[in-house]
Amino acid sequence: MLGDTLGGIGGALGQPKRPACRIVLSGKDITAKLEPRLISLSLTDNRGFEADQLDIVLDDSDGKLDIPERGVTVSVAIGWAGQALVDKGSYIVDEVEYTGAPDTLTLRARATDLRAGIATKREKSWHKTTLGAIVQAIAKANGLTPAIPAWLARQKVEHIDQTSESDANLLTRLAKQYDAIATVKAGRLIFCKAGDAETVTGRPFPACLISRRSGDNHRFNVADRNAYTAVKAYWHDVRGAKKGEVIVDANTKFERRAAVTKLGRKSKRTKLTAIQQKGMEPSSQNVKVLRHVYVSEATALQGAKAAWQKLQRGVAEFSITLAEGCPELFPELPAQVQGFKPVIDATGWVLKKVTHQLGDGGYTTALELEARLKSID
Repeated sequence: MLGDTLGGIGGALGQPKRPACRIVLSGKDITAKLEPRLISLSLTDNRGFEADQLDIVLDDSDGKLDIPERGVTVSVAIGWAGQALVDKGSYIVDEVEYTGAPDTLTLRARATDLRAGIATKREKSWHKTTLGAIVQAIAKANGLTPAIPAWLARQKVEHIDQTSESDANLLTRLAKQYDAIATVKAGRLIFCKAGDAETVTGRPFPACLISRRSGDNHRFNVADRNAYTAVKAYWHDVRGAKKGEVIVDANTKFERRAAVTKLGRKSKRTKLTAIQQKGMEPSSQNVKVLRHVYVSEATALQGAKAAWQKLQRGVAEFSITLAEGCPELFPELPAQVQGFKPVIDATGWVLKKVTHQLGDGGYTTALELEARLKSID
């Protein structure tokens, strides 16, 4: 199982391993031809709409390699010899570099999913809808399968304009407002809560255990979160001629309550309500003020809440390079570290960025992690 594999990171070293890969160009397996020439292979798995990138550097000292056309598809799988390789997806070659001497040929490719119409600018207005409806409509327009948790899909969107803006940029804006992640992987448009370490169906990802002896180097950084003690957002309802501000801090609790109609009756619809546990008088120096003016108090509250959670999640960061690469790792997996300072080991982490590197030095995996919100003390 995946969890068993990940849990073994940093275990006892056995026989020397040999990295292996499979490269398929335009549907043709060319591994046997390229493997003797492979100088390095680097695969960066990013979060959000920052396209995953594949770099392949080949030895062309004999001048026998042809320069491939741009726009061709390359698929790659990586792992260790004698074990099942892990499929890491398909990419479009969009850059070719030929240098010398000695002569080398470098292919740079990016995830195929982000090259399609999702980057095309559109004109559209969304009114009195839900996040789920927007994600489904965009997925259908781009030939993708929508994947969004049910609770997040139900979130109300009063109004948002898509003015000369791509679907990818609109989804990025919405993700920022709801402290979520929007990305395209393997033909699926994924919109999920950032740092939750869960699948879109609500099932938790298996945690990976990373021990100190598994890494060549590591770095821990903790920022002073007191630099901001609160987040403030402004809202202006043009139709109702109302405006105001909302403030979210560590003492703010959130719950859903029944909305009230104009006649003072409770409706079946609910709205997010902020409850301040303690009074606060933050100075102007320690309040983060959001530039965007929201169209309603509810959307302003959602935006302030998301910004506050993002600030808290970025309090602590940790990075490490695994001496023995692990192809199963990908962003959003929860992680536990072991063998470092007590405060580091006690923190719950989630993978933010994963870079696999194969070359003369073997196979390593560089990890960037951030603290999970609920684990921050």
